[in-house]
Amino acid sequence: MCGATEGGLSLDGIDVKKEAIIQGQVIRGGEPVANAYVRLLDRTGEFTAEVPTSASGHFRFFAGDGDWTLRTLAPKADPVDRAVKAAVGTVAEVTVSL
Repeated sequence: MCGATEGGLSLDGIDVKKEAIIQGQVIRGGEPVANAYVRLLDRTGEFTAEVPTSASGHFRFFAGDGDWTLRTLAPKADPVDRAVKAAVGTVAEVTVSL
């Protein structure tokens, strides 16, 4: 994963001005969920990418500008979809609660 730190993922070494970043944390009952899977779906629902969450429940995608859906899959939980907008020069922070 991309350097999880207390309070979120580190952006050290990333030129945010040149990237559209979607990142966040998956939690259940206030606790991080490790080894869940977060999928990035485009505006038509087409699969684009997937990453596992880190031990601290964090994930990160570098996406293009536009509307995206995060689909989170974890054991003993129904899939959770969250709409998110990405834009170059910003970091979209998302918390997914299972």
